[in-house]
Amino acid sequence: MSTRARWAATAALSLVVTLAPQAAQAQPQRQQPEISLAAGESALIRFRLPDEDTLRRLVEQGADLAARPRTAPGQVLADLVVDGGQLATLVKDGVEPVQVIEREAQAVARRPQTKLAAAADTLQFLQAYWWTSNGRTFLQTQVATTATDNPDVQITVTWRTADGTTGSYQLVRFEDAGEYQYHWQRPQSLPAQPVQVTATSSLGGTSRVVKPQAWPGATPPALPSGYQKDFMAAYLTPADIQARIKRLARQYPDLVDVINLPDKTQGYRRTAVAYLGDPSAAAVVVESVKFGDQGMNGVQVKTVDPGAPNRPLAATYKDRVLTISLATDGAGKTISTTDDVAAFVSARYPQQFSAVVETGSAGLPMPVVAPVRLDDGLRGTEVSKKPWTVQALRIGKVRDGSKTGVLAYSQEHAREWATPLVTLEFAERLLANYATDPATRQLVDEVDVFVIPTVNPDGANYSFNDFTFQRKNMVNHCTGAARDPRNRDSWGVDVNRNYTVGSFFDGYVGGNGNCLSGTYAGTGELSEAESSNVIALAKDHPNIKFAMNVHSYGGYFMWPPGSYRAEGRVTLPRPSIDEQKFYLDSARRIVGAIASERGTVTWPSYTGPVADVLYSAAGNSADELYYELGIDAWDFEIGNDRWNDATQQWEAVGFQPPWDEAHAESQEYASGLVELVRVAAAGAEPAG
Repeated sequence: MSTRARWAATAALSLVVTLAPQAAQAQPQRQQPEISLAAGESALIRFRLPDEDTLRRLVEQGADLAARPRTAPGQVLADLVVDGGQLATLVKDGVEPVQVIEREAQAVARRPQTKLAAAADTLQFLQAYWWTSNGRTFLQTQVATTATDNPDVQITVTWRTADGTTGSYQLVRFEDAGEYQYHWQRPQSLPAQPVQVTATSSLGGTSRVVKPQAWPGATPPALPSGYQKDFMAAYLTPADIQARIKRLARQYPDLVDVINLPDKTQGYRRTAVAYLGDPSAAAVVVESVKFGDQGMNGVQVKTVDPGAPNRPLAATYKDRVLTISLATDGAGKTISTTDDVAAFVSARYPQQFSAVVETGSAGLPMPVVAPVRLDDGLRGTEVSKKPWTVQALRIGKVRDGSKTGVLAYSQEHAREWATPLVTLEFAERLLANYATDPATRQLVDEVDVFVIPTVNPDGANYSFNDFTFQRKNMVNHCTGAARDPRNRDSWGVDVNRNYTVGSFFDGYVGGNGNCLSGTYAGTGELSEAESSNVIALAKDHPNIKFAMNVHSYGGYFMWPPGSYRAEGRVTLPRPSIDEQKFYLDSARRIVGAIASERGTVTWPSYTGPVADVLYSAAGNSADELYYELGIDAWDFEIGNDRWNDATQQWEAVGFQPPWDEAHAESQEYASGLVELVRVAAAGAEPAG
């Protein structure tokens, strides 16, 4: 019995005692039918108690007294909730049941039989933009529902044009890191500009937008007659880029400095390896300690049977041949295992070789193997193997740090062949038009421009010569079995996961500690020369206030924050309201400039913070520049999806598209970079 019930019962008892002398005369008793309860059944029953002492005792025992007792001289009527056992005890104690007021089953039967209708959700348009591209009109929408935990909510968008034409399409629920974000859909092709857009959910929620906004709503100034552009004629290897930088410095000595960045990369080279034995049967992987180009390519290794009993495992290294003599037993049979040989080579020649047992070969008898040659496996015969000096162009009439600086850098990821075309086309336009276009001259006079065309030259060389889809650099931090040559296309560090802010090492999502992962973050923050060079340039030139990191592909325009922690999807701190407005306003201008070339429009759903429109990229360079150095940093993902009228589908273009597409990307995104310089020249920095 609850405290509240006990207080009520006690009060009732007090009232009974007070009123008893004034009660009316008792009425003659009537014969009552026998009252019983089934096993497990409860009921509300009125009882006739023999006296007030019985009521007082029941209250003290915690009886469930449901209403104020009714009294008459010499008797008390009390309503109690009891089960079958309690009823039997009361009857045994002389308490008489006189009425079953309500059985439990009767109350169950009276419950409402219809479910309450689900409450309608509330919908909110996050985006409703339209644009035209190459004569075609597109609409894109994002809608959020308050029913965030209901994965079955369906949202339909209906549009209407000025002539009354209507249509509709379904949105798709989008979650990230287990957290609901919104419902969205790729841009929809419409016959004309929409004048009204309505969203309706399966729960009954609705929201309407009258006159959706045009996107991006900004157009760059017209180019003058004779404006020079289109300087790209083919994909450029790192050697080609190096030659282009040298030529520009020679051609425009009054406007260009070449900056040699401080940390040389490993170079297009690797250690030399060979399978000693058959990997499908029994083998040991033998690897040189030095790189292959340091005299280790072509070194031979073999195993021999000494041809005598009781011989120990032994080896000689002479005339670039490592000869391993296997151990034998008393009968002259070789008894060395793969484990024996691998351990022996690593211990005997630690300055020259290391060896591991091939996966699946542990503990197997080591076979006699004819000489095999160690080789670094690199196929780029015309590529220098030496450590590489990454270079930056510095462009400006005044290059003393007194002018606002803009940094454009590209090819952090090796396979993104089109990105250096963008940054070099941008550089050439500024230089070639300086003498003939007053607007360009003003930009170059007022802004200090820095360009790193290829951040990751080693990986780029590997992508051009060995493995097209190489993403990372060429530094192999793997150990043990992961160094097996079959993994050579998975070695390296993702340069854009190797920075210090919001990094994998700090628990943020989007990097990886597995050396074979495509997003391997390295052995620690800034462990790689490539990432260190970007930060060194920015730190050495504190006048840099704006930066653009050029990637491909997909058609994104992004800014910080770029990463979040998995638990709760907690991002790095968001920019202030003023900064967010600055980022979006600048994005509209730059997206408009990109579209001016061939009508390519970066989608509004692909414009925003990296962590919101793409994914969490732990330890990326834009976050480092923004949070650590106070630079307004953006990211391009060039190579927008193309609309196919025949299939009515958006189609991707890839990392190394056909030349016509790559060339077009270089032209449109170079225009975007020129617009970024206009933003910088205007001093349009965010308030606060």
